[in-house]
Amino acid sequence: MTGTILTPEEVVDRFSAKFGTGIQEASIREKREGKKKIPHYTIWIELDRELLRPAIQALIEIRYPHLSVIAGNDLGDSIRLVYIFSIQYGEIRSEYMVTLAVTLPKDDLFVPTISDLIPGAVFGEREKQEFFGVTVTGIPDGRRLFLPRDFPEGVYPWRRDETGIPDSMIRDLWASKRPTDRPAPPVEEKEACEIEGGEEKPAEPRGKGEEEGSQ
Repeated sequence: MTGTILTPEEVVDRFSAKFGTGIQEASIREKREGKKKIPHYTIWIELDRELLRPAIQALIEIRYPHLSVIAGNDLGDSIRLVYIFSIQYGEIRSEYMVTLAVTLPKDDLFVPTISDLIPGAVFGEREKQEFFGVTVTGIPDGRRLFLPRDFPEGVYPWRRDETGIPDSMIRDLWASKRPTDRPAPPVEEKEACEIEGGEEKPAEPRGKGEEEGSQ
């Protein structure tokens, strides 16, 4: 681990120099928010699958990263996994989000675990096994975590192909176990308000015996 603070450009240059043609795409995105328009940077690095663990090691060498989430997307003939990290955490104006993306062919759908490098990653890895059908090699605990035990094998809820959720499993939850012989509950009438100076205020209660329209 080094105490040197890197710019986004230096982070990208370090990865490009270290991994060369294994980096398929690298880009920096700048976003300015707030009154002072202070810049915030996100770094996107798409790389070969076999470079995933070495790339995370490279992040650790900069400073131990914080894993935000492991996300995924069904691209048709492949699954893309994105590992989103925060690096240089706590450094004012020098904390960046770094996304490492790997694309896995559906006929070769495996990725190595990173849980020995980032222990908390095991929960996201178990999720990707259940919802995308990705095999995480070397995972220390591959049991189901999110889907029920009786959920059918070979069905992956986040897939967009024939292995995704079939129509027979889709339910209109809003209609399930809803009584059909019960009238809709009455809607309470709201208290009338008077408008004064462009703002609404509750109407003042009338005095005893006071009639509408009296002077």
